[in-house]
Amino acid sequence: MTTKLLLALTASALMVGAVLFTPVIASAFDGSVRGGVDAARGSDVPSTLLGDGGALTTIVNSMLFIIGFLSVIMLIWGGLRYIISGGNAAAVTAAKNTILYAIVGLIIAIFAYAIVNFVIGSLTGGTAGGTNV
Repeated sequence: MTTKLLLALTASALMVGAVLFTPVIASAFDGSVRGGVDAARGSDVPSTLLGDGGALTTIVNSMLFIIGFLSVIMLIWGGLRYIISGGNAAAVTAAKNTILYAIVGLIIAIFAYAIVNFVIGSLTGGTAGGTNV
């Protein structure tokens, strides 16, 4: 079930990205290598898509907030499960795994944010997240 949900979310994200970026990239590409580099860098990317207050910035910041919020909720849930486990080894292990997975997920989200911020900054000369985080 989770694999199908993850696959559906990934496919949706790719489709949204293709719809947003294809017209912009196609209009900047003139068939030469330099045109391809300029298109990849985003010389003709509208300012409403990237930069402070842009759509991509808003999406990245919102997703980071949601992931952080869910990680805190899962840490609290794992702590409660650990407290009420009553010494049952299986329940203690499950609670520790919940806490571990919440921390690992948060670390992966932070690294993903850093990578996206670096790539967008390299392509546009700015940052994806700005100082809104």
